[in-house]
Amino acid sequence: MSPEGLPPGAPWPLAVTTSDRVDPALAERAQQAAREVGVPYVARHHKLPLKALLGHTAEALLVFEASAVALVDAHGVLRFSPGLGHLRVKQLDAGVQEDMLVRIAGLREGERVLDCTLGLGADAQTAARLVGPTGALTALEKSPALYLLAHHGLAGLPRHPQACPIEVVHADAGTYLRALPAGAFDAVLFDPMFERTRKSSHAFEMLRRHADYTPLTRETLAEAQRVARRVVVLKGSPYSSDFKKLGVQPEPARPNATVRWAKLPGSLGSE
Repeated sequence: MSPEGLPPGAPWPLAVTTSDRVDPALAERAQQAAREVGVPYVARHHKLPLKALLGHTAEALLVFEASAVALVDAHGVLRFSPGLGHLRVKQLDAGVQEDMLVRIAGLREGERVLDCTLGLGADAQTAARLVGPTGALTALEKSPALYLLAHHGLAGLPRHPQACPIEVVHADAGTYLRALPAGAFDAVLFDPMFERTRKSSHAFEMLRRHADYTPLTRETLAEAQRVARRVVVLKGSPYSSDFKKLGVQPEPARPNATVRWAKLPGSLGSE
């Protein structure tokens, strides 16, 4: 089996495997994940090093371990961690209501939220806590590597008693939005990946290497406004011209802000 569109023998962009301490249940989980996104599963024989697979079989590997899932490429390893999302949820638990999803999106208990750019799930975890057990959160991720990492990573976390489950879907946001009826969600969130040269953390550099860079278009944004009853929220870089290209005016921010936010009314207007 060769990757479609690449020469015979060329490595796949992504393959799925397991740790070398594999059991049948772990192997089945890994095989099912590979089938889900249409990439090969590579059986890991005892003591077969991952380096032997990288570059030859695949450019990157999604590795199922006994209690974790990791994304591995020639430059490093990224194990899923609740990370910043966990810290933001702890702040909410402490009664601190300064999170930008409160200030900009105004997320409320019982709302239905669509996160169109899951990434590593920080916004999704925060939104799930804000809408609570009576709300609903669907998160989309187009990148196969990040989808598998976040989907299985989030599934392995204990469920917060004051949060709704996070439904993770492998999909392109524009395609997914076009298939939805008007007003299907209360809020739609976007945090598209942007090109930038500033040095970032190891985790973010791994995220950038495997992210999908399909630009957010005015057409997709219009679909989001149709689908959102109340509000569409965008997050972006202050160094990017994305907001200008989309005809969107970002919210006022401090001169040294590392992230800019913007919001647009949904199909029923901001309530």
